[in-house]
Amino acid sequence: MEPVKDASHLYVVERRAHHAERPGFRIAELQISPTQKVPWHYHTHTQDTFYVIEGRLRLFLREPKQEVNLGPGDTYSVRPRRPHLVANGGEGSATFLVLQGIGEYDYVPLV
Repeated sequence: MEPVKDASHLYVVERRAHHAERPGFRIAELQISPTQKVPWHYHTHTQDTFYVIEGRLRLFLREPKQEVNLGPGDTYSVRPRRPHLVANGGEGSATFLVLQGIGEYDYVPLV
């Protein structure tokens, strides 16, 4: 698949906000329902650092295969080029920040 610079049209979330953006770094806030997810993808140059504000997140990772469960106040970083999927891990909405950098952002969807 081809990398895209803006993936917001590729998956539905309850709420999405961008809090900061500068060349090579950005901070986004997402809220997902119990049935929503950010599909399998990776970033060529940027690391994703997740910070959970409310609810629970489940991160599924490949290379190597791993599952990470996060709650409020927990963080986890995914290195560039590591495939990952983000899912809600609870019964209510989950709100989290994702810090992305340092480098040019892209989103490479995986099948």
